[in-house]
Amino acid sequence: MRVIAGSFRSRTLQAPAGLATRPTSDRLRETLFNVLSPRIEGARFLDLHAGSGAVGIEALSRGAIDVVFVERASAALKVLRANLARLGLTQGFRIVSGSAAGFLRNPSTNNPFDLVFLDPPYDAAEEYGAMLGSLGGPAAGVLAEGAIVIAEHRRKDTLEDAFGALRRTRLLQQGDAALSFYAVNKTAISS
Repeated sequence: MRVIAGSFRSRTLQAPAGLATRPTSDRLRETLFNVLSPRIEGARFLDLHAGSGAVGIEALSRGAIDVVFVERASAALKVLRANLARLGLTQGFRIVSGSAAGFLRNPSTNNPFDLVFLDPPYDAAEEYGAMLGSLGGPAAGVLAEGAIVIAEHRRKDTLEDAFGALRRTRLLQQGDAALSFYAVNKTAISS
């Protein structure tokens, strides 16, 4: 695994051992950030189920000003911290040790996020509905005006087109994985 572009381009990253964490592939991360490139510079980025931190680190490498990594698995947290240290990163990020659902219930930040990436374990399919439902409803306050929420999921697992005020705006499929992009539907909020 490596950083695709930006200030840490081509630097290698570690992944936790075993199958409990499934890092986003280099190719899928490249596709994701090609789509996000006009919005990443100066963005506040939330990486839910951060794992090794590869996606959030890519955001930092490409100019995000603040990244919050949320992860609860101790092995993944250890690798995440090691990856940040290996790159010499000491600022511009915060690590939250705990569940993504817990963070969304109590985000401990007053600064809304421009971009939210969520990648729960594929076997925890209920997490998608819970996280997206929360972001489209009770936790919508963590989203900045015009924010984009991206969910990485199995290609064969179809996510709903809408979760509360969130509406899917784009679906990209690559290999066995897919990226669903959501934005806030202002009509849904006012109804």
